[in-house]
Amino acid sequence: MIPVQGVTDQRIAVLGLGRSGLAAARALRAGGGGVICWDDGEAARNAAGAEGFDLSDPARPGALDGVDLLITSPGIPHLYPHPHPAIAAAWAAGVPVDNDVGLFFRSLALADWADHDRPPRVVAITGSNGKSTTSALLAHVLERAGMPVQLAGNIGRGVLDLDPPEDGAVIVLELSSYQIELARALTPDIAIFTNLSPDHLDRHGGMGGYFAAKRRLFSEGGPDRAIIGVDEDEGRYMANQLSQGAADQRVIRVVTGKIDTPGWGIGIRKGWISEMRKSRQVAALDLRDVAGLPGAHNHQNAACAYAAARALGLSPKEIEAAFHDFTGLPHRSQMVAEIGGVRFVNDSKATNVDAAAKALSAFSRIRWICGGLEKEGGLEALSGATGNVVKAYVIGREAAGFALKLGDLPHAVCGDMATAVAQAAAEAEPGDIVLLAPAAASFDQYDSFEARGQDFMDQVGKLSR
Repeated sequence: MIPVQGVTDQRIAVLGLGRSGLAAARALRAGGGGVICWDDGEAARNAAGAEGFDLSDPARPGALDGVDLLITSPGIPHLYPHPHPAIAAAWAAGVPVDNDVGLFFRSLALADWADHDRPPRVVAITGSNGKSTTSALLAHVLERAGMPVQLAGNIGRGVLDLDPPEDGAVIVLELSSYQIELARALTPDIAIFTNLSPDHLDRHGGMGGYFAAKRRLFSEGGPDRAIIGVDEDEGRYMANQLSQGAADQRVIRVVTGKIDTPGWGIGIRKGWISEMRKSRQVAALDLRDVAGLPGAHNHQNAACAYAAARALGLSPKEIEAAFHDFTGLPHRSQMVAEIGGVRFVNDSKATNVDAAAKALSAFSRIRWICGGLEKEGGLEALSGATGNVVKAYVIGREAAGFALKLGDLPHAVCGDMATAVAQAAAEAEPGDIVLLAPAAASFDQYDSFEARGQDFMDQVGKLSR
């Protein structure tokens, strides 16, 4: 645990008691704060009460009297589509609102690191797609190189649940737009922006608000080094804003295609990573046989992780060796089984159309399981991405409506995962890929994308019995 600094004798309310919220409450108490907790779910309140926390609804009139700070969990909206009543109450009472990420950075900065020969460093990673794989891959590379590393944030542990970092350690944080947008302190040593595509638009009031939330990671604290995916205009804009000129090596640009820069750049082309400095290639890595990183989208993730590892002092050979024994993350281009020459791949994390399009580009002869709770923006981004699809098998409560938007693509309206897997398997031929890449959220039928992916794996498991 990282005790929160600067809260001694303060009274702090914590709203939302999931993984990050309860960890924040414990860390605040460890830092000397008086903590009151609330969650709209009774089970979460009972769990906090069992640990001795006082319970009080901060949205209740007068509940914030004498409260110095309100800490809110990432899933609680504070602006769009409308503020949570407790957030609005805090505004009215003049109570500052923060989150666990803000507490983490402000507490880490105040820690006494005088005994460290090599101060710990923080790498923070955000973007629409690939941030989980990039974070896990970077942590894997650093660990394999013998560096003490911890992985947290939107993946793994809550940020305040981490152990105090040891000498020369690296903390790798995956941060979502929800976590970044409200944090009052954001001071990573290295910050990574993978890419941008429409997602969470209702939460951020549109694409501009979504990008603004991501951009705060780079604008609020000013990382020592920024690694920016520049395939989209937003990335190119941000790289330009952060650099003092074309040769400024504090900004590392990552691009799909050839890169030629007087500064520091990483290009991804035909399965190769090329590192350029001062218009010269200084290293190249072949990713085509790296089993845990299939497809161009994973090559972009690898390029971002490579850039961070290089910025932390690792050699290309160390990084390449670690890439080859990275097994990937569950529910992200995860190879589940091969049955009768047909491979079954779980990419349940492809919850938006851009992520699904990238998954579809990674394989040929695809039996595509798709559908679920469609996100704002529709399926237009899938246009031109389904050339490798033999047939789609549509799941979800609104499967028929989803299927209509697939146009002339051959499809079957299956409704549930068991039917989709069974039909796709029955019709597949050796060499085909049965791919779950839903292009939609899971909440119409499942509690999470992980539950949806597990159902896919369970159904595939039944085929091989």
